[in-house]
Amino acid sequence: MIVLVGGVAGSGKTMIGQLLAGRLHWPFIDADVFHPPANIAKMRSGIPLTDADRAPWLAGITAWMDERIAAGESAVAGCSALKQSYRDELLNGRPTARLAFLVISYELAHTRCSVRHGHFFSASLVESQFAELEPPKESPQVILLDAARPPDQLAEEITRRLGLVADPA
Repeated sequence: MIVLVGGVAGSGKTMIGQLLAGRLHWPFIDADVFHPPANIAKMRSGIPLTDADRAPWLAGITAWMDERIAAGESAVAGCSALKQSYRDELLNGRPTARLAFLVISYELAHTRCSVRHGHFFSASLVESQFAELEPPKESPQVILLDAARPPDQLAEEITRRLGLVADPA
């Protein structure tokens, strides 16, 4: 199974994804690694990405997912998945892929992004994430979670709701 932990910047995708992967003893990847350098430069400069900018990023994520699936490997990835078209590209045709989407208020996301240091995505871009956001609905492949809850509780809920078995070690 591939579990994508989605949400806007500041929702906790990386933290929750790493906690979940650690519980399951699965590898974790932050989908930001699939952004071409030009995208990182734009975001570092405070310029929001367009759908065209995100196309190679989505292609990189889906290729990575397909490699894991073909190899019979499970993994966790942090990936914003802001628009329905992105979620369709990530999930359609991949019956073992799931999305745990972290729902967060603008105020909390902005606060979290304001206090993190060393990341190319600044708090000034949070507004653009909410402008792009097409909130998902629950489905067999998508679960929604309140990102304001403690990370350990969220990782536990994802494990439970997706029927995953955490390694007790």
